[in-house]
Amino acid sequence: MVFDTRLLTGVGVLAAVSEVGNFARAAEMLGLTPSGVSRAVARLETRVGVRLFDRNPRQVTLTDEGRRFHAQVMPLLAGLDEAAAEAAGAAATVRGRLRVSVDPWFARTVLASRLQQFLACYPELTIDFFTSNYREEMMAGVDVAVRFGPPDASSLIARKLLETPILTVAAPAYLKRCGQPQSPHDLVHHEALLFRDPRTGLPFPWGFHNHGEFTEVKVSGRLVLDDPTVAVSACVAGQGIFQSLAIGLAPYIARGELVQILPEWSDELYPLYAYHSSRHHPPAKVRAFLEFIHESAAETAGA
Repeated sequence: MVFDTRLLTGVGVLAAVSEVGNFARAAEMLGLTPSGVSRAVARLETRVGVRLFDRNPRQVTLTDEGRRFHAQVMPLLAGLDEAAAEAAGAAATVRGRLRVSVDPWFARTVLASRLQQFLACYPELTIDFFTSNYREEMMAGVDVAVRFGPPDASSLIARKLLETPILTVAAPAYLKRCGQPQSPHDLVHHEALLFRDPRTGLPFPWGFHNHGEFTEVKVSGRLVLDDPTVAVSACVAGQGIFQSLAIGLAPYIARGELVQILPEWSDELYPLYAYHSSRHHPPAKVRAFLEFIHESAAETAGA
């Protein structure tokens, strides 16, 4: 079979257009004319048999089919880029642009204050940093993803960074108003702040572990959230009781803004994983970032 080189050209143009959002800027990036970019996209759409972009005068955006195609071909395009870099002797040098997608709570409470130190070590590196706790297509267009929760079965390489306890906390004002729960089952009479599981779209169930004993409580609440920062702020404000990762809670507890309740029922550990594509030799920038987040997680777990 003879490989159609126009397909590879079209994929490169697709990547540029999806990154900058219109044909004109993509043309400038690639050294082409806007009409050349438009023709390349049209040829690619004809080749794959679906419309890849929704077009309007101000912006072009990927269709649902385009997003799926983009997610599938970007690792292949990155692999070609890495092969060329390795052939040129760049595989051992931490440089270029690194795209990472990190759980927002871990990003805010652990990584944000350490990024300057990491970048100072690698002056030829730039980072595109995205925050998300959703797993669907989490590797689309990125080199490394960091997510809490057990790993899904996939072809990705998963590296465990840490395990953190699950704490149940409330504001002193809430406990003064509503009373202190003495057992997990007391929580059915309290207002819970519910956190949405990004894998299912449903609130996480509340489980409690105590030296091998496990109990699950069907809590209820009027507020369901998907941003842990908002959830913690609502808890501090006295909106209700929250069950959260221990990471990042220490300052609130030290300042007396939150109180841990039912501490004897906090034996559960929840993992954090880093993911990257399954290649034998990840580029130097990926290896460096993996080492950085592993060290950051270890310092946090040991603090």
